[in-house]
Amino acid sequence: MLIYKIFRRPEWDAFRAAGHTLGAPIDLNDGYIHFSTAAQVVETAAKHFSDAGDLVLVAFESDAMGSELKWEPSRGDQLFPHLYRPLQISEVVWDHALPMGAAGHIFPEALI
Repeated sequence: MLIYKIFRRPEWDAFRAAGHTLGAPIDLNDGYIHFSTAAQVVETAAKHFSDAGDLVLVAFESDAMGSELKWEPSRGDQLFPHLYRPLQISEVVWDHALPMGAAGHIFPEALI
């Protein structure tokens, strides 16, 4: 199953340059890297990135993450994927710009 991480452009650029990341400040604060499923990512963008325009949506294969990926209750008691190790650039399945439109972020049609 594909899971998704939203990066601000500077975070994405740093991740690509280093080849790994511990995530955004919220990830560092919480001690794990936050992801969303396809059913959750639009709400995640609206809730946590409502005023951010230069974003990148990145897809990862959850089955390839190993035992350090945990599914834990979060917003609305939904299970969200949380990764308890550094994320590797080699784990990226695809990335897509996530621009801001008049009604919010514009997601790839295949996702929504």
